[in-house]
Amino acid sequence: MIYADAAQWRAAPDKRVLLFGMSGLGKTHLANLLREGGDWFHYSVDYRIGTRYMGEHIADNFKREAMKVPLLRELLMTDSVYIASNITFDNLAPLSTYLGKPGDPAKGGLPFAEYMQRQEQHRLAEIAALLDTGHFARRAQGIYGYPNFVCDSGGSICEVVNPHDPADPVLTALSQDTLMIWIEGSDAHTAELVRRFDRAPKPMYYQPAFLHAAWADYLAETGADEAAVDPDAFVRWTYARALAHRQPRYAAMATNWGLKVRAEDVARLRSAQDFTDLVATALDRRA
Repeated sequence: MIYADAAQWRAAPDKRVLLFGMSGLGKTHLANLLREGGDWFHYSVDYRIGTRYMGEHIADNFKREAMKVPLLRELLMTDSVYIASNITFDNLAPLSTYLGKPGDPAKGGLPFAEYMQRQEQHRLAEIAALLDTGHFARRAQGIYGYPNFVCDSGGSICEVVNPHDPADPVLTALSQDTLMIWIEGSDAHTAELVRRFDRAPKPMYYQPAFLHAAWADYLAETGADEAAVDPDAFVRWTYARALAHRQPRYAAMATNWGLKVRAEDVARLRSAQDFTDLVATALDRRA
């Protein structure tokens, strides 16, 4: 780790961290808290994916839909309108909408093959965005003068790395530039995330082997034809299994590449100094 102990962390003039864990446990909230303190640069992996690496895919999908409307088709063909996504740190809907859900097209679903193609696009984009972390840490300091840097990673980071491989290229690069911190949720947090997802199911990235197995199991359990699957029903059925699949991968990342803090402790933070103290305690505990 780039900080050997709490004393080195506290004394560091340029603190650099990467937050990881399940979506909904406070990564973006904490990154915003640090950024609002004035001397932390906030790098959002999901924002980078949606703008730099998948922005063209997203915009082309909007245009494909617009071409089905005669008026918009005419305007697009004459370059009379401009179509683009308005993705922000706090609104990643264009990215998740593009990822989509597999199932019945009449219910907004995608054919499974097309869905998997978009999943692969996201996998490659996420790896590229993660590997940009060091560049943005140096850029933030060299151009803008930010001494501290926080990378807000997506919940699927554990799906695109191998935390048990000491030579994993993505984790090796990240560990050279940042202190990786897992925000660990409790069983109660997990139950609340599942309840929240049931109310508003959204597209996610899943590891290909996990997704193929989940799709096959769902079809076998429900007896549904691929083209008749309710997209929301499938992603709801998959979500709790995805959390269980990810938990040991997050834990291995923390054990082999970083450290962990509890989500309930993160929720109590009110300042950058509180965060510095929390990380120092975690480093002491690990030592």
